[in-house]
Amino acid sequence: MTTITSREVHLRSRPHGLPSADNFALVETELPAPAGDQVLIRNRFISVDPYMRGRMRDTRSYTPPFGLDEPLTGGAVGEVISSASEEFDAGDFVLHMLGWREYALAEARGLTKVDPSLAPLQSYLGVLGMPGVTAYVGLLDIGEPQPGETVFVSGAAGAVGAQVCQIAKIKGCRVVGTAGSAAKTRWLEEVAGVDATINYKETSNLRRALKQACPDGIDVYFENVGGAHLEAALQYMNNWGRIVVCGMISQYNATAAPPGPANLVLMIGRRLRMQGFIVSDHPERRDDFVRDVSGWMKEGRLKWEETVFEGIERAPEAFIGLFHGENLGKMLVKV
Repeated sequence: MTTITSREVHLRSRPHGLPSADNFALVETELPAPAGDQVLIRNRFISVDPYMRGRMRDTRSYTPPFGLDEPLTGGAVGEVISSASEEFDAGDFVLHMLGWREYALAEARGLTKVDPSLAPLQSYLGVLGMPGVTAYVGLLDIGEPQPGETVFVSGAAGAVGAQVCQIAKIKGCRVVGTAGSAAKTRWLEEVAGVDATINYKETSNLRRALKQACPDGIDVYFENVGGAHLEAALQYMNNWGRIVVCGMISQYNATAAPPGPANLVLMIGRRLRMQGFIVSDHPERRDDFVRDVSGWMKEGRLKWEETVFEGIERAPEAFIGLFHGENLGKMLVKV
């Protein structure tokens, strides 16, 4: 093999507000045969994640911004089709961060071998991947839920939220979640075992609905949405409650700074703890995560859902769909 033609998605321009198809470009490129310690990977699934919106801004953050007219990067799983590395052979399946392209020429040091016989290949991007670790570390290490406590999860039907809900149930908690459709709240109640749900798009008063769903108050709030959700949760937090700040998707496309919670002062008298986190800061938890979550999956105690778009050309569509709530569970693109 000399070269191979691959299609990849580039960031054409930086979005202002909600991203549109015009911000992306589908580009063909030629990849050479692997050399040195490289491998050539045929991607099977690529991950589409809300955090990527922040990388589309040319601002300083915990991870560098995407470059213009360069392929977007992100989680992916694929099959090694050619290797110049002693660590990997053709036919191996690997997890890597060179997503949003059909083929990836990668250095072996950036790859993790995965076994599709143990779990579906795409699960290494979701329930057994970064969203899963995020749910596990955020809830258990920062939220520290105790049996009998009430855990409130916003964005509860997303890849992270759905897993948080179920881990909280496994730990003996009462769980309340919000989602944006009847189909999502039904899945949360009937499949994930959530005790009470709120369709935030249909309720006229989120605070009142949350008060009814949490008659004994909230001990742990797992924050995925921000805005009105945070303000409502603050109102009903119990003394010594913990707020785990994973994301605030309602603000990712804001073109002006939104107002802060008007009731933040409640943190003082109720002695609340509010902590943000980045999952990559916790590599030491990986083995515990894999052991526990794979065990819960085998026991049937942890369910998961995926929303899959077909074709690399649909990656921008899938990404934009995140901000319209089109996904139940993990959003993926099958390449």
